[in-house]
Amino acid sequence: MNKNILITGGAGFIGSHVVRNFVNKYPHYNIINFDLLTYAGNLENLTDIDSKSNYTFVKGDICDEKLLAELFGKYNFDGVIHLAAESHVDRSITDPMSFIRTNIVGTVTLLNAAKIAWKDNWEGHRFYHISTDEVYGSLGSEGFFYEDTPYDPRSPYSASKASSDHLVRAYNHTYGMPIVISNCSNNYGPNQFPEKLLPLIINNIKNSKALPVYGKGENIRDWLYVEDHAHAIDLIYHQGKNGETYNIGGGNEWTNIKLVHKLCEIMDGKLNRTPGTSAQLITYVKDRAGHDLRYAIDCKKLESELGWAPTVTFDEGLEKTVNWYLQNIDWMQNVLSGDYEKYYLNQYQKR
Repeated sequence: MNKNILITGGAGFIGSHVVRNFVNKYPHYNIINFDLLTYAGNLENLTDIDSKSNYTFVKGDICDEKLLAELFGKYNFDGVIHLAAESHVDRSITDPMSFIRTNIVGTVTLLNAAKIAWKDNWEGHRFYHISTDEVYGSLGSEGFFYEDTPYDPRSPYSASKASSDHLVRAYNHTYGMPIVISNCSNNYGPNQFPEKLLPLIINNIKNSKALPVYGKGENIRDWLYVEDHAHAIDLIYHQGKNGETYNIGGGNEWTNIKLVHKLCEIMDGKLNRTPGTSAQLITYVKDRAGHDLRYAIDCKKLESELGWAPTVTFDEGLEKTVNWYLQNIDWMQNVLSGDYEKYYLNQYQKR
């Protein structure tokens, strides 16, 4: 069946993997990638598919009501996969209003655009909202986040995502809009913006720069390989039950400091350095305000109902991730220098 699908935030880290998966796997789908191309949106992430006939990029803001109405009118979307978001906790602490605007106002603007365009005729339509495990708050040394875990967001970022989750559910309960939501753990893999932990540490090790670790590095995160996440999103979009929430986790809990030491070990081998060389670069810095201790996802619902399971072990994922960054030095340099923005100008402005 032919479908027109709007993917917001499709030039970002997770979004670009989702876009690539849909474009390649479903050649009969028309995929519209809608992204504002802020600092984390990079069209160089999609150079391998940007000439495909079933892929279209549109630059725009999810808060732009008029532009969204035009797009829904032009493409008659069957579905929306909503990934566009401000997502870095540190940035939310210094600039919370940007997160309120994008994550809350942007989401409800998109919901309204879908509601108006679909005219309350929900047959064949779906609004899929991608969220985070951070909405659940912080865990102690035991326990997991479940789909029915009460919300307890602790940062402006997680609070804005919690609000957007509630709005999506409200449109389901109030208007009957067919929706699904997923909440994922920390993603890692190729194309991630280098302010995030893994690419930051990999790049700093390569350049023999300090490796900043918050506090004592005891905070624990569950790590999910981004391509496994993209496959879960594909499955949930097509087979998830209306109105349901699905947690997506990697089952890989690591303290930050142990993960940094693991990366140091891998990088010393890749760079032919004496074992222990990179670990000497570890520098403990003042802890993040309101730093959650532990996140851990239980994704048995997704596994039992839809048959999903991670396919990449953490060792395999780290190896693939490190190799990608070492083999794509130009990509990293373009991101750090801001030159990646030129790709849009060269590739799209002339069309």
